[in-house]
Amino acid sequence: MIMELVEFVKYKRRYYGHKQQDLADMSGVGLHFIRNMEQGKKSLQLDKVNQVLAVYKAEMAPIAIHLNQGRTTKGLPKKFKDLHRW
Repeated sequence: MIMELVEFVKYKRRYYGHKQQDLADMSGVGLHFIRNMEQGKKSLQLDKVNQVLAVYKAEMAPIAIHLNQGRTTKGLPKKFKDLHRW
């Protein structure tokens, strides 16, 4: 199971007893960024996301899209549609 970013960060922060400000300080990002991330803001800077995740020994990385699991390439640029063939 893949845990959503928001769920992962909230779970880890609470598990270790960290407040949002603690996580901001440990990761080197602002409190506002932590709040935005935990509220599910759609556009976040990947480098900052990885700074936060590094506190919990994790990072964001791409995963393969398996088209045979109900996902389609509809709406994707052609260069990405061709990737599913590998």
